Formats: sequence, C-alpha cells, structure tokens
Amino acid sequence: MTDTRQLSPGTLMVDERTDDIGRVMGSVGPYLQLRPPQDGKEWDVPPDALRRPTAMETLRAKVSVANGRWGR
Repeated sequence: MTDTRQLSPGTLMVDERTDDIGRVMGSVGPYLQLRPPQDGKEWDVPPDALRRPTAMETLRAKVSVANGRWGR
C-alpha cells in the first residue's frame, strides 16, 4: 500500500487492478484520481490499489507522451 499523503499532482502511479499507469491529479473522498500520461479521462483508484511504476513503465509512459507531441 502506498502512502497517498506523499503523492503530489503529476506523480506517476499504477492502478494495480488494471495495470494502467496514470498521473495523480488529486483526490475525491478516499480515492485518488489518475489521468493517462498522454491526457484523457480521469479515473478513481482506491489507495490500496496503487503502486509506484517500474523504470520500464515510467519510460513507456514518457515515450507515449513524446510520441503524442510529434503526432505519431
């Protein structure tokens, strides 16, 4: 379980229920809100379903954002 009090907006996290990676946007009630790194619709994640991304997952997210800027 991740201590969500230490997560600032923009931090990359993984929703363990789906293995989707997202940027922390904020919180609503007990849930943290994540948004895909390349933008899109936010979704709610309970704190016990979050984990920090691996180095490979972080790199994949950053490449996805970079590719989106170049229209690929």
